[in-house]
Amino acid sequence: MSFFGFGQSVDVDILLNDADSRRRAEHKTEDGKKDKYFLFYDGETVSGKVSLALKNPNKRLEHQGIKVEFIGQIELYYDRGNHHEFVSLVKDLARPGEVTQSQAFDFEFTHVEKPYESYTGQNVKLRYFLRATISRRLNDVVKEMDIVVHTLSTYPELNSSIKMEVGIEDCLHIEFEYNKSKYHLKDVIVGKIYFLLVRIKIKHMEIDIIKRETTGTGPNVYHENDTIAKYEIMDGAPVRGESIPIRLFLAGYELTPTMRDINKKFSVRYYLNLVLIDDEERRYFKQQEVVLWRGPQTGLRPGAAAGVWTWCFGASTGRHRPPPTPKHGPGLDRVWGASGRRPQAQRHQGPCGTWTATGKTQWSFAAQWPWAPRSRGAWSLLSVSFPGTSA
Repeated sequence: MSFFGFGQSVDVDILLNDADSRRRAEHKTEDGKKDKYFLFYDGETVSGKVSLALKNPNKRLEHQGIKVEFIGQIELYYDRGNHHEFVSLVKDLARPGEVTQSQAFDFEFTHVEKPYESYTGQNVKLRYFLRATISRRLNDVVKEMDIVVHTLSTYPELNSSIKMEVGIEDCLHIEFEYNKSKYHLKDVIVGKIYFLLVRIKIKHMEIDIIKRETTGTGPNVYHENDTIAKYEIMDGAPVRGESIPIRLFLAGYELTPTMRDINKKFSVRYYLNLVLIDDEERRYFKQQEVVLWRGPQTGLRPGAAAGVWTWCFGASTGRHRPPPTPKHGPGLDRVWGASGRRPQAQRHQGPCGTWTATGKTQWSFAAQWPWAPRSRGAWSLLSVSFPGTSA
């Protein structure tokens, strides 16, 4: 970058080592548009190159140092001057000196903790990005590259149904039931509504999915409600004893996992809002919170792509049994074989490429993969890095 004609112009670019094979995910920007970004999970390594291309090879580029950072930060729109960083890693690439020709610097952030999911809301934004900086006396040269992080969750062991009775005394009495209280983002809400007493003329009934975004703390709390979907379940007057089935597919809507007290800055919750409208346009409604979580990508299949698949298992205290063996991976009949506190790294040649299993303990959030059984004993599957080609 030139400054009044002095200094050397340079183009800076950030390239990931696995850019050709890594999956991309759509993510909404502040202006409401959707772009695709490289997708990462908690515990995955972020590595690549910072490329410097001198525009005029006959001149030198003087600098006070070159560095690359991996940053996770939360930005509240009403307080844009302050960025709240919850992850900040730095790698120095070059000491102060001169760059005489175009060159690239390798970097690697190993097993990076990414505790929260990327999110862009109406009042808040949580983002992860790489930032390369060439420090100069007058003006720094900065290049940023955003990535998207998804947080995977295990299937909740306790997932009870929701059953409630609501109504107006001597006028309306209904009972509604949903099959469970926690849903993954591609799930189906199944339920029914049973009319026990109907003495008012109901002409319309619908279920709304409402996202409630809460930002700030104390007296500076902001609530923003957004109706994600309206699903009509009845048009006409019901009679006593009638039962109305509900079947709502979540896959067609833009949903995120439920987020609670993220870094003590914001929360995102979801509600099912049952709305009844009578012939005089009066509205009767009942809200019920549900928990949404992100499950594994079912489009991925073992054997879909060649490459190195890395498993990270973590162990709590005490004696441990060996981690579970994946049942359906091609050629993975004997990946694990070690026992004790920390299994040694093991390699196995499958028909699809080299599969790598590492015994290094990584503290992270647990994530189940489609073809990995639930953890047994004290072991839990923490992260998986994969070539990323969909089947």
